[in-house]
Amino acid sequence: MATKVLVKECQYAEFKQSWQDEYLKWICAFANTEGGSLFVGVDDKGYVCGVKNAHKLSEDIPNKIRNTMGVICEMRLLNAGGLDYFEIKVDKYPVPISYRGRYYKRSGSTVQELSGVEINRLTLFMQGRTWDSVPVPGISTKELDHGALKLFREKAVESQRLDKKAAGVSVQNLLQNLRCTEGSHLTRAAMMCFHPDPERWVTGAYIKIGFFATEADILYQDEIHGPLLIQVERAMDLIFTKYMKALVSYEGINRQERFFFPPDAFRELLLNAVVHKDYTETTPIQIKIYSDRIWMWNPGNMPEEVKVKDLFKKHVSKPRNPNIANVFFKSGYVESWGRGYYNIELACEETDSKLPKPKAEFGGLTVECRASDQYKELASKWNISRANRTINLPINLPINLPINSTQKALLNLLQENNSYTYDELAGKMQKTRETIRENLKKLQELGLIRRVGARKNGHWEIVEK
Repeated sequence: MATKVLVKECQYAEFKQSWQDEYLKWICAFANTEGGSLFVGVDDKGYVCGVKNAHKLSEDIPNKIRNTMGVICEMRLLNAGGLDYFEIKVDKYPVPISYRGRYYKRSGSTVQELSGVEINRLTLFMQGRTWDSVPVPGISTKELDHGALKLFREKAVESQRLDKKAAGVSVQNLLQNLRCTEGSHLTRAAMMCFHPDPERWVTGAYIKIGFFATEADILYQDEIHGPLLIQVERAMDLIFTKYMKALVSYEGINRQERFFFPPDAFRELLLNAVVHKDYTETTPIQIKIYSDRIWMWNPGNMPEEVKVKDLFKKHVSKPRNPNIANVFFKSGYVESWGRGYYNIELACEETDSKLPKPKAEFGGLTVECRASDQYKELASKWNISRANRTINLPINLPINLPINSTQKALLNLLQENNSYTYDELAGKMQKTRETIRENLKKLQELGLIRRVGARKNGHWEIVEK
């Protein structure tokens, strides 16, 4: 009867029925991850099938490993039921290991070749460093954004994470206390949180927001740039003024405003995205807003210790960017104990809102926030859509105007800034200049807008009641 080994294939163990030199990649991957064992002479189900020339292989293979990678492994020659097999035990190495100029890592029970960006991550991992702790030459404290520094000091004192004396020290001392310096250099954490243009060094370090009528029909969009601390404030302000309009109801004489998802809960989701984003990825945080839901995607896989299904449960706090997280913690924006989703749950309970649904996909974390039944019921009592609600319609025109989604979006944008040019409107809506011109002409024909002043220096006027 065949003998079964006592371990299972996993992150730390791999079975091979016979030896082939290409399995040196597996040795490389174990050395670059957490170490592990390669069993040769064992089938996929874990049963010993034996291997020929085990004694010779046990002498040859360690030499090949040492000569190709400079790795020293423990080779254990074993026997079960008269069949020889062996275990190659690999330790985790403190420096990146390559095999024939290529780097590999272990991911679950698979071996993956690393790209250039991933090799940099591996190097940091081997050094016990994080991405945001790396110094950035050529930045001085004089280049940092005074508004971001002022906001940090105010928030830190307000949240009592720092007292006035600690918050009022010089910029250099403040950054040293926040672990945002290394020697005479500022680190990536300082650059990301306080520099006015972090995209000079990090592509995709911004937030992209769009309002969608359907999956294929984007009405307008914005991009939020600048220091991370400022990005959060600007994004929240923009989303809950321009993109999401509160429905108004009354209980007695008390006026109540209700969004379809609570701002406090969304702030926590946005902060999580900013703090945990994988900034080696060149794509921005993306937020899609519809009339009754928000969809947000943040580049960067979850840490292995934290599962998506456990986010609303008690879990460890393991920020991808601990120094950036420390800045946000000291400013009072986030907790340091993995309580973000607990706070989200509380905010949703207090407003009878639906819990957001996080999901690991597209190489990152997506979160979908849908409108509650109470919000939909309130919205149904309004005899006008959310898009039309923001438009001051002429009193002599019917509510169900024959205008399309592009024309509604144009009216909203002109309420925001009535001096927008054709090209500016085309850029914001991702439409051609001709499309913008035709739709503005239609709105003029309906009597909803009129042009005031000269062609170059004039502006649009929305016809009011």
